[in-house]
Amino acid sequence: MLRLAFMGSPDFAVPALRALHAAHQVVAVYCQPPRPAGRGQRETSCPVHRAALELGLTVRTPARVKRDPAEHAGFAALGLDVAVVAAYGLILPPAMLEAPRRGCLNIHASLLPRWRGASPIQSAILAGDAESGVTIMRMEEGLDTGPMLLREAVPITPRMTAGALHDALAPVGARLVLRALDEDPASITQPEDGVTYAPKITREDGRIDWRQDAVTLDRRIRALPCFFTHGAETLRLLEAEPAEGEGPPGAILDTQPRIACGTGALRLLRLQRAGGKPLPATDFLRGYKLPPGETLP
Repeated sequence: MLRLAFMGSPDFAVPALRALHAAHQVVAVYCQPPRPAGRGQRETSCPVHRAALELGLTVRTPARVKRDPAEHAGFAALGLDVAVVAAYGLILPPAMLEAPRRGCLNIHASLLPRWRGASPIQSAILAGDAESGVTIMRMEEGLDTGPMLLREAVPITPRMTAGALHDALAPVGARLVLRALDEDPASITQPEDGVTYAPKITREDGRIDWRQDAVTLDRRIRALPCFFTHGAETLRLLEAEPAEGEGPPGAILDTQPRIACGTGALRLLRLQRAGGKPLPATDFLRGYKLPPGETLP
């Protein structure tokens, strides 16, 4: 049984935390501090924080660790065999990377060296990749540049969303990191060819630009929270699919509704008004009009 710290924040990291708690001694859990969320902007703990408390584990939520000698000393004082990191959200300095006896392992949601960085799941969908996967790597100072220990591929099906891919990858990460700790496999240096970077996602990345082709927009809608404007309203576009049709980009072609794109058209399947419920397009259009012949900006 290894003495370890777990460092992660979102839902993706929770299966790994639970698996490690069942198999090893988790002496501390590091995650992002509670932040305002939701309509009331109430202080809300991240999923890993909530799971750790449920398991009775000690939780630490430093706002920063890179240049904080007290945090470095506290981490070293844990006397760790290893630390496991999964979408933690903070960059670890050398003092922390080198403190555990077996170093720090990262559960990364891509087949490295493809999609190093902050948004590997979304980037794989956006690019139309045929597969994604999980890589267990030994961490170093570079951005996801460390040597690889284990990798496992997961196919990306034609209509798969980022949420569905996330749910497929999370248990793979939990299983692989247990194997890496048990087997301590030899490290493999990442090849320099095939390196791509997954940038941090912003809200504006989800804005629909009807001048793009329908296939590209379909990937964007499956990858990101997307929206478009109609008059004074901002509407969330939750699901769509490529369809036959042509016209000026943004033109509402019919009552299905199909919207003309730079190439082809999109059939809108599920939408949401601000403050409203997500609805199938047929139900949504009973209370909201998208008149054929109008052009969306």
